[in-house]
Amino acid sequence: MNRATLTPKSHPVEAGCGGGRRAAWAVARTTAAALALGLLLGGCFLSETYQRGYIVPDGALEQIPIGSTQEQVLIVLGTPSTVATVSGEAFYYISQRAERAIGFMPQEVVDQRVIAVYFDKNRRVERLANYGLKDGRVFDFISRTTPTGGKDFSYINAMFKIL
Repeated sequence: MNRATLTPKSHPVEAGCGGGRRAAWAVARTTAAALALGLLLGGCFLSETYQRGYIVPDGALEQIPIGSTQEQVLIVLGTPSTVATVSGEAFYYISQRAERAIGFMPQEVVDQRVIAVYFDKNRRVERLANYGLKDGRVFDFISRTTPTGGKDFSYINAMFKIL
C-alpha cells in the first residue's frame, strides 16, 4: 500500500473542534484583558469627592464689602465654623475637599480653605482673607500674600495642621 493511503485524513468536524477551542480561548483572553484594562482605567473616572466643613457659595465673598456689620456677614455666610478673639473679633469658615480614586483606596486631601472675616472694635468688617495651601505654605488668595508671624498666623497655621 501506498503511504498516502495509510495516513489518516483529518475529519472536517475534528479540525473545527480543535480550532474552535483555540479561538474561544483567544476570545476569552482578549475579553479578560479588556475587562482588566477597563477596571484599571475606570478607577480614574469613577473617583469620589468628599467635601467637609463649610462650602462657600459662589459670589458670597463679593457680597461682604469692608465696613459690613457682623449681622450682614452672618446673613450672607451663615454661622462660622469657629470664632476667635485674638486681636479683635474674627469669624473662621473652615472647609476641606478630599478625593478617592477607587473605593478601597485612602482619601487624599486636595484642597483646604479657611475663610477669615476680621472685625474692628465696632464689629464692622475690617478685612477678608481666603487662606489655602500653595506650594506647601499658608497663602491668602484674596490679598495674594503669605501671612507673616503673629498670633493670628499661628492660629491659622494650626488649623491647617489639624485639618
